[in-house]
Amino acid sequence: MRISNFISKELVFLNTESENVEELINNILDKAAEVDEEVRNNLDKAKKAVLKREDETSTALGHGIVLPHGRIDGYDDTTVISGTLKKPMKAIVRNKEESIELFFIILSGLTKNRTVLKLMSLVSYLGHQNEFLEKVKGVKSEDEFIELIQEYENDIKQTVTSEDLMDTTVRPVSLSEPLESVAARFIRENKTGLPVVDGTGCFVGEITERELIEFGMPKYASLVSGLSFMTVGEPFEEYFLNAGKVTVRELYRKSKNLVDKQASIMEICFNMITEGRTRLYVVENDKYFGMIERRDIIKKFLHI
Repeated sequence: MRISNFISKELVFLNTESENVEELINNILDKAAEVDEEVRNNLDKAKKAVLKREDETSTALGHGIVLPHGRIDGYDDTTVISGTLKKPMKAIVRNKEESIELFFIILSGLTKNRTVLKLMSLVSYLGHQNEFLEKVKGVKSEDEFIELIQEYENDIKQTVTSEDLMDTTVRPVSLSEPLESVAARFIRENKTGLPVVDGTGCFVGEITERELIEFGMPKYASLVSGLSFMTVGEPFEEYFLNAGKVTVRELYRKSKNLVDKQASIMEICFNMITEGRTRLYVVENDKYFGMIERRDIIKKFLHI
């Protein structure tokens, strides 16, 4: 599957003038409606769907690219509209303002999530090709734009796998990190568990909120049947005294929450639902690559 297979010369718009993403969406969809019957027949619904998605979360990817997209009831095609901006515009990327110079707008039917996710992955791949990003600023024609994409694009399978869903920004915890550092990350990153790796980057297990809470409880807590027995000592006294000294090595646990990079979305969902797992660690040849949480299924597949 290649993104160039979805791009037609008629739906490439170079040197577009827009001040912001909302204006860009309206302008480009109006232009696309003039040359594409499917877009023309669904123009109002397309604008509403794309603007609604953009209002929920910015689709600016970074690297100068914005990727507005929308799923449209009754839309029979998957359409990619792309082009460049005459003057860079500003957009928020991960809470930081960046300049946008290149856009891809994807329109699809309600059930085309797999195709859209793959197209988004292909656009993201282009965004990491620095030479492509430099050259695309100087293209003079629609044909040249498409040829440049063909030169730098990637070819991927259409099956959705762990690689499409995993969050590669979740940094693993080292065995030597103190518990207070882990607790701070749980709060800062809104995580309930983190992967643990050794000095060579090999996955050895996980540490979760449970380990931190258990460490803070009295040692006899698991042996009694009710709180009425716990009359001596303050809760979490051990934690407050030693959180800066005790390391992950002493508390982490082995984990079976593993999938490889090529695991299908069906395998991932099966593990999460039937085994009751809220997160999976993507590991291959013992190396940690990323983490998948239930929210990633919703964010990156069900509600893209």
